[in-house]
Amino acid sequence: MYYSRLFVPLRTKVRITLFTAVEEKKLNLLNKIKYPKDLRMLSVDELPQVCKELREYIVNELSVNPGHLASSLGVAEITVALHYVYNTPDDRIVWDVGHQAYGHKILTGRREQFNTNRKLHGLMPFPSPLESEYDSFTCGHASNSISAALGMAVANSPRSPLHSSPERKVVAVIGDGAMSGGLAFEGLNNVSSSPNDLLIILNDNDMSIDRAVGGMEKYLLQLDTNETYNDLRFKASQWLHARGFLNDNRKKGIIRLNNAIKSALAHQQNIFEGMNIRYFGPYDGHDIKDLVRILRQIKDMKGPKLLHLHTTKGKGFEPAEKHAEIWHAPGKFDPETGERIIKDTTGLPPKYQDVFGETILELARQNPRIVGVTPAMPSGCSLNIMMKEMPERTFDVGIAEGHAVTFSAGMAKDGLQPFCNIYSAFSQRAYDNIIHDVAILKLPVVLCLDRAGLVGKDGPTHHGAFDLAALRPIPNLTIASPMNEHELRRLMFTAQLPDKGPFVIRYPRGSGVLTDWRCPLEEVPVGKGRKLRDGNGVAVLSIGPIGNIVEEALNSVGCRTESVAHYDMRFLKPLDEEILDEVGRKFQHIITVEDGARIGGLGSAVLEWMNDHGYHPEIKRLGLPDHFVEHGTIPELRQIVGIDKESIKQQISSSLSLLEG
Repeated sequence: MYYSRLFVPLRTKVRITLFTAVEEKKLNLLNKIKYPKDLRMLSVDELPQVCKELREYIVNELSVNPGHLASSLGVAEITVALHYVYNTPDDRIVWDVGHQAYGHKILTGRREQFNTNRKLHGLMPFPSPLESEYDSFTCGHASNSISAALGMAVANSPRSPLHSSPERKVVAVIGDGAMSGGLAFEGLNNVSSSPNDLLIILNDNDMSIDRAVGGMEKYLLQLDTNETYNDLRFKASQWLHARGFLNDNRKKGIIRLNNAIKSALAHQQNIFEGMNIRYFGPYDGHDIKDLVRILRQIKDMKGPKLLHLHTTKGKGFEPAEKHAEIWHAPGKFDPETGERIIKDTTGLPPKYQDVFGETILELARQNPRIVGVTPAMPSGCSLNIMMKEMPERTFDVGIAEGHAVTFSAGMAKDGLQPFCNIYSAFSQRAYDNIIHDVAILKLPVVLCLDRAGLVGKDGPTHHGAFDLAALRPIPNLTIASPMNEHELRRLMFTAQLPDKGPFVIRYPRGSGVLTDWRCPLEEVPVGKGRKLRDGNGVAVLSIGPIGNIVEEALNSVGCRTESVAHYDMRFLKPLDEEILDEVGRKFQHIITVEDGARIGGLGSAVLEWMNDHGYHPEIKRLGLPDHFVEHGTIPELRQIVGIDKESIKQQISSSLSLLEG
């Protein structure tokens, strides 16, 4: 099943929930709220209790159906206040990033379905207009809210042919590190120069943007959101403008003067004020009554505005408040004790990311030129293993994938050997940087693409579907994917050897296949694959860990596997032309298997090569289809797209039948 529907249907008539009847009674107010219009029927004095019940509900649900916990707990008051003050869904709220928005989902008609969140055919992992009219935009990746919200504000401004009366309000909620992304600053730059009434809410839960508040500063902050003050200010502006004393340039000058006076009194400058965006804050993002007051008073103000709110990630659940990074997505846990329920992995293969982390440290001990770079994912990609021992040689650059690549290129240009580790889906943001800043100069940057292929419950915004197809046409790149942990270690060793140039290594989320994963570090000949088994009827060509599923399928086919050859191609670029020539001469039936987009990937490369060299076998390509694949467990999704063991087995059997027929 793919994303083609507008709203998610309720699949089950009986709701299975953690809450008992007694616990449901505790949700006195939340039980009355199905949509924001119900929330707006409550008094302001009741809103703190709504926030408390919302947090309790999120904690209890996520204890048994894991997801992003700490971020959503931190924005409970912001969520409630926005839906209380604004006329959603007509007014637009654009979330950034989407893992803050569980409370938003619960308050917008999806509480009864929330136990299906991130499950196959259930609620999507991040807000999406494909699911609900309350979800204004796609928000699986960070830093896009300001740009998207500005577009909506302009589309609904008086200058737009789509202008409606009363004018639609648009709010961008950006936080959880998203402000460090370059796109956010590009959006801010445009906001400051385009006529708009956009409100940007900065959810600051662990950032360096801060200001001292007290005395005169406190007075100025209160004055800024005072209704009488702003009404007088607006009327004075209109009077001066009508008499020709206040054109746009003079207005900007007055705003700059106002900001300069505020900065002098507050003893600090502020980037937003410097961009002529009216700044309010910082305020306590957990004071729901004050938030409602502030939002009501700035809601109808003209011009772009930024409301800076301090919040605590994990607010209301002590373990998450103390260790927000661990509780960002903690898995299952006991909601009463806060004890995480961690699966026993004794005797199981390690995660590919941990093999990367251990191996880069091992290589860095031997090669003093090696440095590690990650855009805000040190624990997610396990670069933190190297960080602990070599902090001076590791760099977390924040949510800035393009910068991570170009920063790595700069270090490579002057003699270092960077390993830049980016999640495959996020590397899409660095495509031009890879071409312009790395490939053209053939710089020795090792680009490690974690979470390649299907990633499971995080869905289409996070599947690493496009890396092989997108990177294959770029000159000077070497592109490889290891079948197992030994291959990953050897490819990493090979990539840091002299004169290897730009080297891409992609590997999946989750565990590998080998418990004895440590092996000698040996060079792998670039562009050389492996013949895993010989045959004379059908050839299966795979790349990466999906080759292990091919082996499982072959082992279940029976004695007919003697007719099937299996090649682990290892490299998408350069291709092993000796293997391809052998396959072209020997086989009339070829199956290619990859955990990536079928269009443009390994199968397409094999088709092109065979055609260019005068071979015309029948080629069946297995991979991800020309659709955005939804969320679910990886085994569920492999079955849907036809790259699971049974689907591969069926295709092999079908090809053998054609051969025998």
